Amino acid sequence: MTLLRLSNFISRWMGVLVLLTAAVSLAFPEVLLPVGMWVINPLLGLIMFGMGLTLKAQDFRVVLQRPKDVLLGCLAQFTVMPLVAWVLVKVFSLPDELALGVILVGCCPGGTASNVITFLSRGDLALSVGMTAMSTILAPLLTPALVWLMAGTMVDVDTVGMLLSILYVVIAPIVGGLIVQRLFPVFTQKVVPYLPAFSTLMIAAVVAMVVSHTADRLFTAGATVVVVVMLHNLLGLLIGYATGMLLGFPRGKRIAISIEVGMQNSGLASSLATIHFAVFPLATIPGAVFSVWHNISGALVARFFARNETATAS
Repeated sequence: MTLLRLSNFISRWMGVLVLLTAAVSLAFPEVLLPVGMWVINPLLGLIMFGMGLTLKAQDFRVVLQRPKDVLLGCLAQFTVMPLVAWVLVKVFSLPDELALGVILVGCCPGGTASNVITFLSRGDLALSVGMTAMSTILAPLLTPALVWLMAGTMVDVDTVGMLLSILYVVIAPIVGGLIVQRLFPVFTQKVVPYLPAFSTLMIAAVVAMVVSHTADRLFTAGATVVVVVMLHNLLGLLIGYATGMLLGFPRGKRIAISIEVGMQNSGLASSLATIHFAVFPLATIPGAVFSVWHNISGALVARFFARNETATAS
């Protein structure tokens, strides 16, 4: 019971943990510098493997039972965030390297922490999981295509290479998790309660790696990119919620869509930037900043929605 209580504590304070991890990594980057950036992909794979362990038949069934909800949510995911990214890089006249990084974040699927945040926000968890699963499945095709469409004039985009990277880092581990869940159900039942904390620690580890290896460039990039990333996330959350309102969705669905749209798989964005755009080192910065910020904003949003529901109920 003590271990489970610790696990719940870690997942509940995810935003604070990620912020502290980022701060320590920024102050002492030399600690993790000997560890290569290659470790980010295995860490992301572990997060996605954990997601595969938690997915159930009904999580996929929601796509068939509520196709309108899931498809509209995914449509918002792959239109709102890429378009907002494109507008922001134009408004702030970001240099190509940073603009590429922002666009990469915008074109990635929903963040792996979105389901935890939706649960803590008391939103529609089934819709959140369904959207995460669907956007992740669509990502190998849509993410490279969108990056090519929006950044193809800045750099040469290897769409096939990006597709394969997402298949290896995202899809394959999820399938592996589903297989393990199927073959070892007793083991899966025992570990599932601890997976939110495990994912939180893995996300913190990804943030630590990205921040440590980009610490000098983070200072070079300046405050502008931080402002752009914060606006990107906040506008995604707001437009996602507004989309749910316009569609006439109840509160739980609006919360799920808001969080799914606003929280991106920024670790994947940094990974793709490292692998495919190594000649543009600053392209990793927006993903690093987004990794830290969206976990903080997600924790704040979860607390706001949960308190708001309690106040409404009373």
